[in-house]
Amino acid sequence: MTALLLREALGDRVHPILVDHGLLRAHEAGQVVDAFARLDIPVLSVDAADLFFQRLEGVTDPEEKRRVIGRTFIDVFEKEARNIPDARYLAQGTLYPDVIESVSIHGPSAVIKTHHNVGGLPEKLGLELIEPVRELFKDEVRRLGAELGLPREFLSRHPFPGPGLAVRIPGAVTREKVAILQRADEIVLEEIRAAGLYDAISQAFAVLLPVRSVGVMGDMRTHEFVLAVRAVQTTDFMTADWFRMPHEVLDRIASRIVSTVRGINRVVYDVTSKPPATIEWE
Repeated sequence: MTALLLREALGDRVHPILVDHGLLRAHEAGQVVDAFARLDIPVLSVDAADLFFQRLEGVTDPEEKRRVIGRTFIDVFEKEARNIPDARYLAQGTLYPDVIESVSIHGPSAVIKTHHNVGGLPEKLGLELIEPVRELFKDEVRRLGAELGLPREFLSRHPFPGPGLAVRIPGAVTREKVAILQRADEIVLEEIRAAGLYDAISQAFAVLLPVRSVGVMGDMRTHEFVLAVRAVQTTDFMTADWFRMPHEVLDRIASRIVSTVRGINRVVYDVTSKPPATIEWE
């Protein structure tokens, strides 16, 4: 949305950069680049997965994860900005819910969780920050996108956090866990779409829990990860109600995951609204 808005205003002076931190959903980096290409907006995709996994090694605290990812994003942007002649500004798609959860706006309200795109830029970057939709909620951004002619595939897309799957893997993040979660999350979204429920759900995803469960596969004992499925309905994403998923859809999701995703032998469904829970698990 931010790239489209700035492209309308500044034309080819805008240089969109996609930082692939290795924590995206399955096939997502390529899908994003292809989608923007159809809008005649070239996107530079930077593979920085090795750097992110290196810095996240052993990090288990949710806030520290977000800080590490935020600092690494800045480092990657700084390196890429050197290759853009006369680069003076960095634009981000920060939304108002990100700001509210990250900082105390009025009075002694607590910081819920730090969003890596909130809090300004380090002086060494030498760029001024532009955040054209910072004071808008997600539903308002979607209406703006519709006015600009953004295709429905963009407008209806479920939100995805900047730190990616790192905040859907409580505890330490590894390549193995990310690969397992990518396969399971893909199945969740496929089954929701097949059931015609994707547009009725505001956000749906899978969470790989730091818990191993005893199970049985054939005549063999298993001791594998537990996967949680999360689906919510909301308008502004400041509050949300858990989605009443039809049992037959949950059955198909669980059956496919435990039979095809090696490393998971149990699936549970999150029935907690926001508040008291946040939508994301970390």
